[in-house]
Amino acid sequence: MQLGRKLRLAITIGAVASSLSVGLIAPTISGAAAPSGTITFAEGPGANPNYIFPYMGCQFFSVDNINQFQTMMYRPLYWFGLGGSSAEVPKLSAGNPPAYSHGNKTITVKMKGWKFADGQVVNAESVMFFLNMYKADPTAYCGYNGGYGIPDQVTSAHGSGNTVVINFKTSVNPGWILYNYLSEITPMPNTWDRTASSAHATCATGHYGAKSTDAACKAVETYLDAQSSKTSTYTNAMWQSGVDGPWKLTAFDSLGNATFHPNTKYSGPQKAQVSVVKEVAFTSTQAEENQLQAGAIDLGFVDPTILTAPAPSPGKAGPNWGQLASRYNITTGSLWNFNYAPFNFSTNDPKFAAINQLYIRQALQTAVDQQGIITNVDKGYGFPIYSPLPPNTPSSVSGAVPNPYPFSIANAKALLTSHGWTETGGVMACTSPGTGATQCGADIAQGYTLNFKIVWASGSPALDDTFNAEVANWNSIGIKFATSEDTFNNVIADCNSAAGYEICSWGGGWTYAPDYYPSGETLFTPKGGFNVGSYNSTAMTTLINGTTFGTAKLTAFASYAAKNLPVLYQPQANGAGEIIKTLKSTIGMTPNPLGNFMPEYFHY
Repeated sequence: MQLGRKLRLAITIGAVASSLSVGLIAPTISGAAAPSGTITFAEGPGANPNYIFPYMGCQFFSVDNINQFQTMMYRPLYWFGLGGSSAEVPKLSAGNPPAYSHGNKTITVKMKGWKFADGQVVNAESVMFFLNMYKADPTAYCGYNGGYGIPDQVTSAHGSGNTVVINFKTSVNPGWILYNYLSEITPMPNTWDRTASSAHATCATGHYGAKSTDAACKAVETYLDAQSSKTSTYTNAMWQSGVDGPWKLTAFDSLGNATFHPNTKYSGPQKAQVSVVKEVAFTSTQAEENQLQAGAIDLGFVDPTILTAPAPSPGKAGPNWGQLASRYNITTGSLWNFNYAPFNFSTNDPKFAAINQLYIRQALQTAVDQQGIITNVDKGYGFPIYSPLPPNTPSSVSGAVPNPYPFSIANAKALLTSHGWTETGGVMACTSPGTGATQCGADIAQGYTLNFKIVWASGSPALDDTFNAEVANWNSIGIKFATSEDTFNNVIADCNSAAGYEICSWGGGWTYAPDYYPSGETLFTPKGGFNVGSYNSTAMTTLINGTTFGTAKLTAFASYAAKNLPVLYQPQANGAGEIIKTLKSTIGMTPNPLGNFMPEYFHY
């Protein structure tokens, strides 16, 4: 569950795997030469990593912090996504496949015995460290969904040696728990079990759920959160002692520029093949494109607005930009996410009464020309989005969900005029207050005007063009928007604060990772970990529960979400990746659907 910059119970393990997988594990290189060469990777404009602790709140829960930074160093209990696949990769997981017993009320996980950089074994205690912290302070972690999965359905948990046992209140669906909860656990080292630089605590070793353990874990979480806010600490002994992935961070600055070297003690099957990886921060796509033209970036992206030829079809790359064609190959793919901009349903927002009216949201959605934006702005590098399901969601997960609100300026405006609004001075004003079928709706007084605010992430011409086009269409139906831009990281904070906007967008929607089954409890239930717009619908929650606590496919949930508009659906731009031609890979050059950056599979 992550914010993308450029992002259950109803399903069996086999069905999940078949629905997410588009490829198998790539072969591991054996007998390879010593690592050599440097890979330079471009970070998203304004989307530099800014949080190192893998237990984070929603303002830090992004692809840029997790998939392209933290997981290079800190491996989750179960790894998903390799090459063009979103499936679980057992060889890259720190734990062996979970075993289920007692009518699926008990899960047993046996660790493989990998090691952290300081020599400590990644064992049951390392997993219990995360579970104890999660139990003690669940709302501090963005993956928490009140009433669902871990920790709320857990009655007890304990670990010994390399074995962890988790007991649940009721039977759990193995696929849902693996794909949406076990997938989120990151084993943590004892060197992090501290409340000060010289003091050690008992969060890792305490009894699960005990008051003393909860108190210890809250203190540890507070300390580590404070350290993670200081980028100057990222290369220190504490953070780097806990590395169990292929890479160690050796340099990091306040702009987000990061340098990695191979972790020579990595226990996994794929060792680094290059000696240095550099992640380079940019404030705009133009700045990155300048570096690409100079050949200074090995892996990067170009804004689709500069491409002179379109993609032949969604998910397929067209001709490259002329300035790069001799040196770079262009690539694209299909993402396991959906793009949206949250509405602000907070009752503290002065325009809540208007946003709470479904017909007003319908008017806004109907005025979004998704296909036109994909064609004219994204040059064909994208998919239209009409529901919370990723493009090309397989039929084993959900039936087809048609677009309930086709683009039509006339229909969008008619939705307003038929509900008691009259355009005055270019903006719609309520002239028929009341709650009748042809009136403005609850809490909307005579003379109330449709003046809204929108904020989006800066640095991308394509995103600017997208929202400028949408704002122009909304203006044409009498809904006026004041616009503003901010950095990606600041927009995430703005969206989470639910203040000062009616619509916000960080520019990339939601990647279903590290909860991989798109069942919606995170985004659309009242206690969902990333329900940033404060959406609340009993009907929606009931449908979600039917797919998590029940056996329903996602069709009914997705169809309701498409019609009820808990968010404003946006065209999904897939992006145009640039890969220098001298770079090779054992897993292919198709961008990973989850946004994983795995430079250990690249070499020259």
